[in-house]
Amino acid sequence: MLYTLSRSPYACDLAALLRLVQPGDDLLLLSDGVIAGLTGSLAACALGASPLTLHALENDIVARGLSAHFSPNIAIISYTDFVRLTEKQPQQMAW
Repeated sequence: MLYTLSRSPYACDLAALLRLVQPGDDLLLLSDGVIAGLTGSLAACALGASPLTLHALENDIVARGLSAHFSPNIAIISYTDFVRLTEKQPQQMAW
């Protein structure tokens, strides 16, 4: 399953998302969801402890000026890589 988080972790139920995930699932942070990838944040720690493979859209990180504060444990990807994720994970759930 590919999960996409497009809202701030402070504006959604991140704990509910984490209860659903299984090993082999991917999570893409995009739009305001990239806030969840800030180094040392509670959201980044919770995501890092999950079985998810974590990705974040580079354009959204740069647009919000977060590049210098982003967790090195989350893969920063392009739109092309996003398409590859959708091919890898045919099922998707948006948060």
